Formats: sequence, structure tokens, C-alpha cells
Amino acid sequence: MSANVFEFENNGQKMTVPTDLYIGGQWRAATGGRRIDVFDPSTEGLIASVADATAEDGIAAVDAAAAAAPGWAATPPRQRAEILRRAFELMNSRLDSFAHLISLENGKALSDAKGEATYAAEFFRWFAEEAVRAVGELSMAPSGANRILVQYQPVGVSVLVTPWNFPAAMATRKIGPALAAGCTCILKPATETPLTAYAMAALLQEAGVPAGVVNVVTSSKAGAIVGAMLHDPRVRKLSFTGSTEVGRILLKQAADQVISCSMELGGNAPFLVFDDADMDAAIEGAMVAKMRNGGEACTAANRFYVQRPVAEEFATRLTARMRALTLGPGCSPATQLGPLINGTSRDKVIELVADAVERGAQIMTGGAVPKMKGYFYPATVVANVSLDSKLLHEEIFGPVAAIVPFDNEAQAISFANRTEYGLAAYVYTKDLARGLRVSEKIEAGMIALNRGLVSDPAAPFGGVKQSGIGREGGHHGLLEFMEAKYIATSW
Repeated sequence: MSANVFEFENNGQKMTVPTDLYIGGQWRAATGGRRIDVFDPSTEGLIASVADATAEDGIAAVDAAAAAAPGWAATPPRQRAEILRRAFELMNSRLDSFAHLISLENGKALSDAKGEATYAAEFFRWFAEEAVRAVGELSMAPSGANRILVQYQPVGVSVLVTPWNFPAAMATRKIGPALAAGCTCILKPATETPLTAYAMAALLQEAGVPAGVVNVVTSSKAGAIVGAMLHDPRVRKLSFTGSTEVGRILLKQAADQVISCSMELGGNAPFLVFDDADMDAAIEGAMVAKMRNGGEACTAANRFYVQRPVAEEFATRLTARMRALTLGPGCSPATQLGPLINGTSRDKVIELVADAVERGAQIMTGGAVPKMKGYFYPATVVANVSLDSKLLHEEIFGPVAAIVPFDNEAQAISFANRTEYGLAAYVYTKDLARGLRVSEKIEAGMIALNRGLVSDPAAPFGGVKQSGIGREGGHHGLLEFMEAKYIATSW
């Protein structure tokens, strides 16, 4: 165990989190000994500090992953599966502690944090099951000259870059398939929420993951360390979750070594409510789609397009629900909406709402920063938003719902597709034929039809347009970490 640790107790359960780099199965200080401070967004107070890796440390992690790669690739799939299953069981037994840790460094409400921890653990269970299902193919060539034999092999050393908004789930959604496929990896978590990643590394070590198979490095110079790793010829995979802006930069860097890339980027999800929708279900779904993680989610519903005959009723009912949410520190059991991650994020939300109001929008509730310590912003509903407002064109990443009325199906589809993003979308209607027809025409990788939640470990998660490349979750997520090898043979 690392000499530098962060410890806390939650409901009688003690958790010790190492705060040094995890490389080659060892906890070690960063080259130069620099540290990164970690703050609680609810109080703006210092929680802990973690090691601040250099590019040299990043290459050391690649060294460890490359050394462990042959042995892990040769490990029987059932053995890899059992280790992942053990990781699921360990995490499932510590959900409350992980939830507390997530809430502490991320700020999200405990209920949201518990939901994330549960969701994160499921990726270990799902990919434990998928590890033994990387089946190949055998067929006769059309000419009859030979057989076509296809087998799937691990792509190799993988760099995993995760964001701060779901520090546990985004890590397990990448580590799970990488390990199941037989790949070794280096996880580079966000500096805002590194403690969850190190807790995950300790858990995987306990579950029996061999030294060097999983490595974790945090760095205040993310561009330098990731760039160095992507230019190492031993690295063959990049899996990134984050903004489209950063994704474009990483894609350019990955091109130098022709590295396989899975990119889960930004979103600006539309939420369509037709006049025949079950209004109770639509409001419940809106609260989930908008307020999961306080709106700090790439799948968050940002643009609420509501058919004109029911637009006023929807706005009134959503406003009542949003106004009733309890704003407070993430770790408080009474809190339903925690703070945003930092001051920069809050400032952006303030700017987007102000721009909408300047263009004629009406604030139904919220819209004013409360006078309390922490990066808080209230649940906000903005009605009659102009189509040229920034609120409809930029990812909000906050607890703000922008409502726009529409007149017909064609207009709703046009509004929904008026964005460079294409990650998720939500559609509410009692007419199943219309729901499916609209779902097919919306440019998004995932559609929730009469549901407010789209994510599932067993389903392919990902977007189209500038929301990303590739898929995570489902069997697709396993194949993202594998290469298809074709062997021509005759007998």
C-alpha cells in the first residue's frame, strides 16, 4: 500500500485510498514529487492531494503495461472472467463507500453517486460474462477455394482517458472490456476526481489483476503525458471520454501512430414531447434525463421540444418539479441536487442562461446563483427559448432545461437534428409507429423512446456526427478492444 493515503469512514465502513501513482503493481511517487490538490465542490475545501505524473511516468506505465501484455493476453478467458467477477463482487460490497467518495470529490448527490457506483460495478459483471464470448467465425470462401477463418485477438496496450462527471462508471466501462479482451491498460483519470480511480486500482489489485495489467496515472499536464503515450509505438488503443474539442486534438495525435480510437464525446440531447404523450411519464422521464448527475452528463436532455398544444402544461409541471429539488452539499442525505464541479463550469451555465434571457426567453424557476459556499446553481427552467440562443447550441452541463414549442413532426425532427452532436435523444408519444419513425430520423447513436434513461452496460453506448467514434458496452464494447485476424486455409 502507498505511503500516501486518503482515509475516511462511512456508515462504519472504512476506506483507505492510495494517492500515489499505480504502475506495475506498485504505488509510487511521481517523478519530481509533485502533487495535485483535490477539492470538494460543495465546500471548495481541500480534500487530499494525489501524485502529479510527468511524461516520464506515463512512459513507465506503458513499460509496465507492455511487459504484462503477453502474459495477460495468454491468460485463459475464464480466468480473466473470474477476476472481473471478483471485482464486481468487491465493488458491490462497498457501494456506500464508493458513493461517498464519488460524492465527496465530484459533488453529486448521494443518491446519484450510489446509482453511479451500482452502474459502474455492473460493467465488471457484464464484461466478466463477455470475456468468454469473443467467438470467431468459419465459412467457405464463395469461390470454394479455401476456408475463411476469423479469430479475435486483443488489440494491445490501451490508454484510457476518463472525465470527472462519472469517475467510477467511465473507468469501469473502459477497464472492463479491455481486461476481458486480454489488453493491458493505463488509466488517466481527470484531476478533479482522481481518488475514485485510485480506489478502483486498489480494488482491482485485491481482485487478483496481475501487476502491470492496470496502471493509473494522474497529471496536471494531461496533454503532455497522454501525447507521450500516444506517440509510443507500443500503445495500440485510445479510449477517450470527454469534450469534442479535446477529442479532436487526441484524434490528430493518435493519427501519427495510426492508433485505434474509441471516442465518446460531447452531447446536446433533444427531448421531444408530442401532444399525445403520457404527460406524467414525460415529466418523470424529463427529471431523469435532465437531472441525472445534476445535468453534468453527456446524455443529459438539454433541449426540450414540446408540441404547442401541451407546451404550457409541460413547462408548468416541469417547473414545479425542478423548483422542489433540495439544493445542498453532495454528501448530505437530504440533498437532491449538488454543486457543479467547479467555478468555470458554473460561470458557463450563468452565461448560457443570460444569453437566452437577452434573446427573449423567460425564466420559470431558478436562474440565480445562491449565496452559499460551493459551486452551486439551482435547478432552472427557461421557456420560449429563441432558436439562435447559445443554450440550444452548446452543451450545458448543468441543471438547466430549455423549452421550445414545435408545431408538427417534421419540425420536431428538424429541431432535434440542428446540432453538430448526435449522442442521445428522448422521444415521448403514445403512438408507437410515430415514435419509431421519429427515432429512425433523429441523428443520434442512442434513442430513449418513452424512457428517461438510455444507458445500460448490455447496450452499445456511443454517438454519431461529432459525438464520437465507436461504442462502449454490450458485445460491441468488447470488440472495440480486439482485432479481427483472418486466416485463409484449406483442408
